[in-house]
Amino acid sequence: MELKKISEVKFEIEKGAVLGMNTGVTVYSTENMLHKIMQDRTLQQAANAATLPGLAGNVLVMPDGHEGYGFPVGGVAAFDAEDGIISPGMIGFDINCGIRVIKTNLVEKEIRDNAKKLADALFENVPSGVGSKRNTGIGERDLQKVAEEGVGFMIGRGFGRTDDPENLEEKGHMLGADFSKVSREAKARGLNQLGTLGAGNHFLEVQEVEKVFDEGIARAYGLHEGEVVVMVHTGSRGFGHQICSDYLRSLLTYQKEHGITLVDKELSYARIGSREASDYLAAMKCGVNYAFTNRQIITDSIRKSFEQVFGKSSDALGMDILYDVAHNIAKLEEHRVANSRRKVYVHRKGATRAFPKDMGEVPKKYRHIGQPVLIPGSMSTGSYILCGMEGSMSESFGSSCHGSGRVMSRHQALREIPSSKTFGVLKRKNVEIRIKTRKLVSEEAEWAYKSVDEVVGVVEKAGISRIVSRNVPLIVIKG
Repeated sequence: MELKKISEVKFEIEKGAVLGMNTGVTVYSTENMLHKIMQDRTLQQAANAATLPGLAGNVLVMPDGHEGYGFPVGGVAAFDAEDGIISPGMIGFDINCGIRVIKTNLVEKEIRDNAKKLADALFENVPSGVGSKRNTGIGERDLQKVAEEGVGFMIGRGFGRTDDPENLEEKGHMLGADFSKVSREAKARGLNQLGTLGAGNHFLEVQEVEKVFDEGIARAYGLHEGEVVVMVHTGSRGFGHQICSDYLRSLLTYQKEHGITLVDKELSYARIGSREASDYLAAMKCGVNYAFTNRQIITDSIRKSFEQVFGKSSDALGMDILYDVAHNIAKLEEHRVANSRRKVYVHRKGATRAFPKDMGEVPKKYRHIGQPVLIPGSMSTGSYILCGMEGSMSESFGSSCHGSGRVMSRHQALREIPSSKTFGVLKRKNVEIRIKTRKLVSEEAEWAYKSVDEVVGVVEKAGISRIVSRNVPLIVIKG
């Protein structure tokens, strides 16, 4: 597929490269990473998505892009709010998979001196692994409250502080959720998974702020070199996965009933305003609220683990939430498209909202600076905290990358990367690790991913986000 180079970090597939394309595809990448992107179906999937109706502007692929279900992970697409569509596969199975960062006033040496004890406490208090469960004492009526009201309900049950929602996207509560649109199977799967990490690429890391790149923004975020933060990556667990699966099945029937022919059935959709689209959005928002609440309960467990090890209250340890942001979601937003303001449903799949300063959706404390953008890397490299910049609104529908992006499938990584190789690297870097399944060490090895340094360098050069700090792992907790 032919790519036109627009700038050092921007390429375009022009409309017409694939029969039926309604718009072009913009790819943010270096030439080096572009070769990796072209090794799978990422660009083909993005071009396929460009054939869908109601698109507003180009389909986008972020530098961490790789092949996904129907639509690339690292993909962004906006559809007109009146005549566009909603596509569950373009949001993903793990609805509101996202990142939360919790600050502390501890320094690296304090963690090193207590690393084994703290790792043990976190591993015990935050269940992880495939199908991991936890008894939070809630029944189905409570689950409905979680799904429709978000984090506020569980904070009312003692799982957090009253000011925590101020530092969350959507304040941890996406309006319009309707529990009646969620299947019995999804409810059953979600009942005992709140407060759990799960497996795969989900993790909990205690990290040191190794380097600050922008002192002014870092100061506004309360980040300082040498201090310690905690990063959590997880989503809506089996609850969100089942919601996506249910609606993907139902939309296959919708396609037949409406005579819709797709270039890829994984891109099944419903028209905005249809009963099917409205039902999915109401269920998706339940998944969004569930995921915010999942990370909230985990936050409570993290705070209690630190209190247990350091003998101080989480307040005394400075354990405030920096921010929590989704990277698998569809949101109704207003953007400039072709010189006019339009309401669009922005589908972000493995892409993070990156709003700049003066946006009403950004928490008041950051509104003069811009939204924190939280970017994890692999467990033996590093992660980043970025800041949303004005360029994101003209370039990418207010979106940025969400991580480093895979270059190997899990099966390939298992075949080619012995777990001993990663364990050796972690030992040399003095990283304490607790993991349920040894094979994950191969599946999640740094060599299975692109360079997170190169990925964030692209979005900075594109004017989408600014690099604020680079954080390195001290403790890793995985499924």
